[in-house]
Amino acid sequence: MSVPVHIESLSKSFGKVHALENISLDIQKGELFGFIGPDGAGKTTLFRILCSLMLADQGEVTINHIDVVKGYKKIRQIIGYMPGRFSLYMDLSVEENLAFYARIFHTSIEENYDIIRDIYEQIAPFKKRRAGDLSGGMKQKLALSCALIHNPALLILDEPTTGVDAVSRKEFWDMLKKMQQTGITILVSTPYMDEAALCDRVALMQSGKLLSMDTPTQIVNDFPGNLLSIKAKGMYPLLHDLDGFEGANSVYRFGETIHLATKMNTNLMEQKLFPFLEGKGYQEIEIIEKQANIEDCFLALMEGKTGS
Repeated sequence: MSVPVHIESLSKSFGKVHALENISLDIQKGELFGFIGPDGAGKTTLFRILCSLMLADQGEVTINHIDVVKGYKKIRQIIGYMPGRFSLYMDLSVEENLAFYARIFHTSIEENYDIIRDIYEQIAPFKKRRAGDLSGGMKQKLALSCALIHNPALLILDEPTTGVDAVSRKEFWDMLKKMQQTGITILVSTPYMDEAALCDRVALMQSGKLLSMDTPTQIVNDFPGNLLSIKAKGMYPLLHDLDGFEGANSVYRFGETIHLATKMNTNLMEQKLFPFLEGKGYQEIEIIEKQANIEDCFLALMEGKTGS
């Protein structure tokens, strides 16, 4: 079973801080939908409203056409929620935590074991170990098992891969893809831009606002113009020197390089950049044309340059 999610004109403030501003979107049955954005983007607030743990200031949310406020008891029976912070009982063992969550939903580990088998078998050798003594990756798998033990139609995961190693991140996304094949609708939030490509569709969020929503491929295809990666000896002042350069749509740090987005022909831009940078005293200049990725698109959207 899978369910659709409808969010319309959703807003939430905490004093003067606007956590969510007029968010509207629809999530289809069986989708793996990602909410991508840094800390403070509003992802956790949105998920808490979806789970009926928090009331919105305005707007509405329905899950499987059930209002999350009026029908909160029904909603809580059909969703599985894994919060960003590990929230299981540290003093209980792996097995005891899972049994406890199963009993809350009037089921048992045995009844729904097939649902969690692939995940739980990875932590079964440690089933007598206290949850507080597990590694980050093992805690992640236990929390996911507890969120799935009642066979939910909608799985909501708030930054599930934050703080775990790269191998555990990959394993976790492999598990999500496999779970999606059972038909469950999955919502996942993450600050990692590279995880956006693993979703069917994504919503890019910043400061409570929805910047863009589409498939990862389409968001990249909509990148405004061309992209150059620039590197030189003495990088520290490079960003400042390139800011406002004629023809530059946006300029920002990207790892060990500077990315410059432009609507100009890249060869023409390179011809202008080399003498400019040499005139500034830079040496060992490297300028390479790059294919934009989700992070480039996100940064361009943040600067409001997509329409210019």
